[in-house]
Amino acid sequence: MLLSNILKNIEYVCSTKNLNIEISDIVYDSRKGKKNSLFVCLSGCNCDGHKFYSEAIKNGAIAIISEHELNTSDVPVIITPNTRKALAIMSANFFNNPASEITTIGITGTKGKTTTSYMIKSILEYSGNKVGIIGTIGIEINGEVIKTDNTTPESYEIQKYLRKMVDAGCKYMIMEVSSLGLKWHRTDGFNFNYGIFTNFSSDHIGHNEHENLQDYLECKSLLFRNCEVGLINIDDANYKQIINNHTCKIITFGFCKNANFIASNKSLVSKPNYLGVQFNINGNLNIEVNVNIPGNFSVYNALAAASLCHIINISNKYILQGLNNVKVKGRVEPVKVPGKYTLLIDYAHNAMSMENILKTLKEYKPNRLITLFGAGGNRDKNRRYEMGEVSGKLSDISVITADNSRFENVEDIISDIKVGIAKTNGKYVVIPDRKEAIKYCIENAQDGDIIVLAGKGHEDYQEINGIKHHFDEREIINDILLSMKRG
Repeated sequence: MLLSNILKNIEYVCSTKNLNIEISDIVYDSRKGKKNSLFVCLSGCNCDGHKFYSEAIKNGAIAIISEHELNTSDVPVIITPNTRKALAIMSANFFNNPASEITTIGITGTKGKTTTSYMIKSILEYSGNKVGIIGTIGIEINGEVIKTDNTTPESYEIQKYLRKMVDAGCKYMIMEVSSLGLKWHRTDGFNFNYGIFTNFSSDHIGHNEHENLQDYLECKSLLFRNCEVGLINIDDANYKQIINNHTCKIITFGFCKNANFIASNKSLVSKPNYLGVQFNINGNLNIEVNVNIPGNFSVYNALAAASLCHIINISNKYILQGLNNVKVKGRVEPVKVPGKYTLLIDYAHNAMSMENILKTLKEYKPNRLITLFGAGGNRDKNRRYEMGEVSGKLSDISVITADNSRFENVEDIISDIKVGIAKTNGKYVVIPDRKEAIKYCIENAQDGDIIVLAGKGHEDYQEINGIKHHFDEREIINDILLSMKRG
């Protein structure tokens, strides 16, 4: 594409008037520079791309986007006030504005983004639509999952994969929109058709993230200045700040009687291999739904998904089917077992998330709640103490094992976890080999037990001494069940 076309809608100045240069690609990592590429200098928390423009030129860049003058006359330097914002708009131009050809749904909130995404996806797919997803688990297009470093990738990747989704026949794109993604302009370059706010609580405060809670809240609110219709959890105490200065039409959901979509009559559903909730939706939609994911938070996530799908004219039949059969990889994910107990895989890998899931599961009054978990190596030791204490208080049995030990000794990590458990009266066993620990849980399961394998979730690897070894808990469980059947 000609550089002049890539620069459409960008505020810039340039010393040269000849911008009819054919650009092969846009890059923002100088090491990935290629022949006839356009290099964008991005300023980050740890690294300033302006320092590497010479390397980019050596690797084939024939034009540079910068926020200030550079000491080079080798290639044109285009100066713009914000290169991150420019990258988003240029990427949209470069891929011929794919968002204009697909319905875009953005979801923001501290919790529930992934689950809500997959609930919407399940409903839309039952209705016969192809759906693409961008989020924590990765970028998913027609069953293929491309792993990403961030929940909300850089704007270039968003536009690149939006184009792939359109070309693959997807009618909808669902994106988990993180506060940092909004802060760093990754979702600039297009307006979402729909935005969803799930909830807000303290998170992501500190170096390289948000300086304080107000900044975190303000960044999340940006989505509702960049979408056409906003669906808002009216029960959240911060919702008014989230919609402050909004430019979209607002529709609300919650248990509150003033909401447009109202949840009521929540009850728990518990049977082997199925833990869920049942509730009614009234107001703009009147149906009773069953959701194949446990907990009060599942009601909010399902209510958001059902409200959105009703607004876009998906029939009740598919809303009911989608929610009753939804499965989110690594998020309270049930794994079928032959016994009369329930086995779940969950991504809970810190004290807060572990406490949330264990308190939720205790509401189902299991015979025993058994929690298998470890802790990540080369991370804050307080996390280990806290996880040990939470599991000791809430589990009937804790099975302490390995997670991603990285460059630490597993036994040392386990010793730290035991410090936390020692503050409680909780029973525990130590089995350092995670596969053997899973086997122990399955072999000793009793009728009515709930077993949760915490920490790995959607991950399919264990990181040991800097090497990622394939480790998918679903495959491990299947192998154990097959060996038990044979033996």
